[in-house]
Amino acid sequence: MKFEPAIIPPVNPSSAWALLFRDDGTLALNADDSIPRQGPDEQSVYLGTLDGAPCFVARTDSREYCFNEIRGLHSQISDELYSLIGYASQILTWRENHRFCSRCGAATAPSDTERAMVCPACGHMSYPRVSPSMIVAVTKGDELLMARSPRFPPGLYSVVAGFLEPGETLEQCVAREVREETGIEIANIRYFASQPWPFPHSIMIGFKADYAGGEIRIDPSEIEDAGWYAPATLPDIPGHSTIARWLIDDYLKSRSDEAAGAPN
Repeated sequence: MKFEPAIIPPVNPSSAWALLFRDDGTLALNADDSIPRQGPDEQSVYLGTLDGAPCFVARTDSREYCFNEIRGLHSQISDELYSLIGYASQILTWRENHRFCSRCGAATAPSDTERAMVCPACGHMSYPRVSPSMIVAVTKGDELLMARSPRFPPGLYSVVAGFLEPGETLEQCVAREVREETGIEIANIRYFASQPWPFPHSIMIGFKADYAGGEIRIDPSEIEDAGWYAPATLPDIPGHSTIARWLIDDYLKSRSDEAAGAPN
């Protein structure tokens, strides 16, 4: 399915793709996991075209659909559709949170030329928010630094992550978060990959780094446990659709290649 973003909706479309979210963030799908089609209402937000047909996002309280938790959909649908669902969720949340001007309090209106909310009173413009966050796989020899947040499901561990602060470079953020959460110093920080994470409006920027010193001393306000794990001793880890898992899989592949004598 090909999505083309756009701002100006068509006039009175009789039918359109409808990305419908309940207040709990779950998404409405048909019984066959397809996106519903229906005409938009005045609360719908136009996103663009999907396979040439108009595509809108809106809230719903309908009971006629199957409702799905977004994070669990990745294994059921295509990557392209999953990305669109994340985009739609983020745009809808942003629109709902910017109905009034943060500068003067007047009611805002959507721009006719770009994805923005405009204040007719003072001219202030609000754009969709994106919050940069970093995630890093730190290795010490054959071992990987893993940590557990109290917010995780029981038994689950992941690599260290955290949000960028004003005035920081991404590399400074990586080093600071690892130091604050685990007491470890790192070196040789290098970019790995990124992943949009619309829960509600992040971009996860992945890195790899090497251990440079220190002993693990956790920050109990952030994590409840951390440790060094070899491939054979890894605890429960995140699912395949997450950048955390991509980093862990990359670590496992590098260890496997090294054991087989292949170059990294």
